[in-house]
Amino acid sequence: MQNEHPIIKAVYAAKHDIQKMDELIRSYIPFIRSEASKSLFRPCTEQDDEFSIAMIAFHEAILSYEKNRGAFLNYASVLIRNRLIDYQRKEARHQGHVSLYEKSGDEDRSIMDELADDRDPLEESANLQATQQEIAELSEIMVQFGVSFSDVADHSPKQERTLEACASAIRYAAGNKQLLDELLKTKRLPMAQLALGSGTERKTLERHRKYILVMLLIQTNGYEIIRGHLKHVLKGKGGLPV
Repeated sequence: MQNEHPIIKAVYAAKHDIQKMDELIRSYIPFIRSEASKSLFRPCTEQDDEFSIAMIAFHEAILSYEKNRGAFLNYASVLIRNRLIDYQRKEARHQGHVSLYEKSGDEDRSIMDELADDRDPLEESANLQATQQEIAELSEIMVQFGVSFSDVADHSPKQERTLEACASAIRYAAGNKQLLDELLKTKRLPMAQLALGSGTERKTLERHRKYILVMLLIQTNGYEIIRGHLKHVLKGKGGLPV
């Protein structure tokens, strides 16, 4: 699809352009610093070795990322963590210290695994920043389709039966490439085709058109954080495929 998630476009462009690579890394320095801070249990500075390692790992993530690996930031986070684990273990061996990542106990869990169960304010801050970025990107795309977040709130289904009907329409549309291509080209939902294909009454779809449109944009454009939040909120309420 042409209307692909901006970060995926940026990553693929950076693979072949050094300037774009530098720009992408600079724009995600707060994320990189936050990931490095997790291994230090304190705010990471640019003078820390962990920051340099995290930067290199983020660069590596850009070069090795493929769409089938899932969300890019999740992939980069795992790669950064693995590189920092390797570094911390190496330092522990050299200095004779106990590694936070060494396995211990009956459940074969490391100290780091136990600590990771607690809420991490640094991680929450990074997640908030990433969420705000996704919302800003989604808002820009919504303008192209003539809808706003207030429109979504005003046209959201209030009854579970209606929510299930809308979910059925969204599932059908998300799996129909021809319909999605028409949506992106015309910036309009093909209501007749959507009603016929999903088996949903057209008048129901018309009442909630703006809601369905935005949920479909979220479903098909890679907004992983927003989708994850909606899955949690709507769990057991129609099974909306977000």
